[in-house]
Amino acid sequence: MDVAAILPAAGHGTRMGKDLSKHYGSDRKQFMKLGGVPILALTIRKFLAVPRIKEILVAVPEGSEADVQAMLADTVKSSRVRVLAGGRNRQESVRHCLDEVSDGIQFVAVHDGVRPFVPVSLIEQALDEAAQRGAVILGMPAEETVKQISLKVVRATLPRERIMLVQTPQVFAVDLLKRAFLQAAQDGFTATDEASLVEHINEDVYVLRGSERNIKITRPHHLSIAQLYFDEENRESAPIPRC
Repeated sequence: MDVAAILPAAGHGTRMGKDLSKHYGSDRKQFMKLGGVPILALTIRKFLAVPRIKEILVAVPEGSEADVQAMLADTVKSSRVRVLAGGRNRQESVRHCLDEVSDGIQFVAVHDGVRPFVPVSLIEQALDEAAQRGAVILGMPAEETVKQISLKVVRATLPRERIMLVQTPQVFAVDLLKRAFLQAAQDGFTATDEASLVEHINEDVYVLRGSERNIKITRPHHLSIAQLYFDEENRESAPIPRC
């Protein structure tokens, strides 16, 4: 089973706010540093630890490819990583990378570039499940009551047992994901994750329980949690391999 990982990391970090570069080295979340290492590099290292992942394609802001490549040369040092220009949104960025996946790759794992604490064992589980199912995502059960609203008025209370908060990686057979992207382009359909594209072509997507540690670092308060997880990982486990 040969797998390519696609890491969309071309966002501008508008939810993160500004004036954080003094403490974290950048105002863009994917390039902020924990322990002196960019968040994006920490994420890449997790996927390098999975032997079945033969290549990692990273979508970055257009025009920053050379700078990111230089940064990764210092922190990752692996020929399995390729840096590509991203698009105007996540969907375009992932499609650009999908178009560049090498021949012979059977599955693609799409993972947010700012989720550096996904357990390697969970990546492996997702790949195993995808080999059987064809399309698998991670998700966590909702713990709070979920309301559907319109114009600030509650319209319905959704059954909590049927709600999952979706994480990444999302793993798909290559042919299935390419078909989903093609249909989305033909229909002018835009989605916020790849599973929605597969759902759009009426294919089943299966859910594997994720991890509470698999946070997406998008807002300033996430950084203190990220620092805690970073410190724990460095105390409790051996360093993640870089090649």
